[in-house]
Amino acid sequence: MLMYSEEKEKIRFEDFSVFLNDRQILNRIRFSVYEKTICSLVGPEAGGKTYLLYAINRLLDLEENCRIQGALYVDGHNIYAPRQKPQKLRLKMAMVFQEPNLFPFSIAENIKYVLRLRGISNKSELEDRTIEALRRTGLLREVHDMLDKPASLLEPSQAQRLSVARAVACDADILLLDNPTKLLDAAQTQHLEELFLELKEKHTLVLVTHNLRQAARLSDYTAFLFKGSIIEYLPTNRFFTSPEKEITQKYISGQFG
Repeated sequence: MLMYSEEKEKIRFEDFSVFLNDRQILNRIRFSVYEKTICSLVGPEAGGKTYLLYAINRLLDLEENCRIQGALYVDGHNIYAPRQKPQKLRLKMAMVFQEPNLFPFSIAENIKYVLRLRGISNKSELEDRTIEALRRTGLLREVHDMLDKPASLLEPSQAQRLSVARAVACDADILLLDNPTKLLDAAQTQHLEELFLELKEKHTLVLVTHNLRQAARLSDYTAFLFKGSIIEYLPTNRFFTSPEKEITQKYISGQFG
C-alpha cells in the first residue's frame, strides 16, 4: 500500500478493482487519501480517474454489470462490505461533476433541496447557508436578483459554480471534484482554487484535473492514473520535481496525454 504521510487516513484503497461488462476499469488500486488534504488525480483521458471518484461515492452501484474486487475504506470502514448503506455514506460526501448537474428547480432551491435531504429544515438556516455558499463561490453577485428563477437560465460557467456552491453548502467531510473548473475562465478558476485551499482546513478534497499546473498549485498529493492503474503516487512537490517512473516524467513533460 502506498503511504507517504503520518497524517490521518480518510480514504484507503486496498487492491481495489472495478470490472464493467467484463472490461477492467480500475486495476488493483492501492493508495491513501489523507484527512484535510487535497489529492489530485491526473492522467490521460479514459485512465479511470472519474471511475475512481464514483467508487468513493458508491455511484458505481448505478452501473449495470459492474463488479468490484478488493476493499475501499472511508473513516476505517470498508464501504463495499455487506450491509453498508450507500445513502448513509453519501451524506459524508458531496460531488461536483465535470458538467453541471442541476435539479429542475430555482437557483436557490438547488441548494436548499440538498440541505433538506441532510436534515436541515430551519428556514433561516436554509436561507443563510444558501447565500453563504453562493457568496463563497463568487456567484452571488451575478445571481442575487434571480435566486427564484430557474437554474436552467444560467450560463454554463454559472451553472457549474452553482454545482460547487451546492457541494460547499452541504459542509460534507469529503468533496469529490471532477474537473470542476473545466467551464470557467481564468478569474473564476482562481476564485474556486482559493476556495478549495480554504476548504481543506476542515475537509478532505479529491480532485480530478487535466490541468497539471492546477494540480501543482493546489495538491498535497498527486496520483498518476494510466489505463486504470496507479502508476505513481507522491507528495505533489516530489511528483513534479522528481518522479520515480519514466512514464510519469514523460506525461509531466507533455510527451503524451
